[in-house]
Amino acid sequence: MSLVDLIAQADERGLSASGLACLDRCLPLLGGDDELLRPLWARLADGSDWTVELTRAREALGAEEPADEAARLAGRMLRSAPAERTADALRPWADACSVASLRIHRLLDPATDDGPAPDGLDAGRAGDTAGLPPLVAAELRRQATVLELLAGHGAQGLRGALEVSVEGRRVLRAVVSRRARSAVEPGA
Repeated sequence: MSLVDLIAQADERGLSASGLACLDRCLPLLGGDDELLRPLWARLADGSDWTVELTRAREALGAEEPADEAARLAGRMLRSAPAERTADALRPWADACSVASLRIHRLLDPATDDGPAPDGLDAGRAGDTAGLPPLVAAELRRQATVLELLAGHGAQGLRGALEVSVEGRRVLRAVVSRRARSAVEPGA
């Protein structure tokens, strides 16, 4: 099943987890502590309101718009998160987070050149992954896995979704670190 189909069929918990997982994986770009979004994950697990935790996360990262495009995309994911966790409020957010996260991974993928990229992300989200750079293809798989875990296991799938997110965050942190090192090394 394509990522577009998985998002279209997801319930409120699946949509919440999908958007939150995308944001969580991109957290290194915002300089946020790895534990910053844990209270939001906890609210998903117990089904309670996440408004207070969402406000705290936004305040912790500040209102300043980052200069870097990838960090701007990640910041928008957090700022646009709906306080109300209904399917109508969450579906467009989860979809936008999916696209933003894939774009971030496309921008940071070392296998891509610096020129304008053919988008290809829409085709990948629809199921055609041919030609996607490795970092983008891996992120696409993570997004699908999170939605499949929630669809197949309900609230019990949240632990697995969080594990997928943590693994993806480690990958992105390594990519960001490698890029930062190469930017300061002579001859890079």
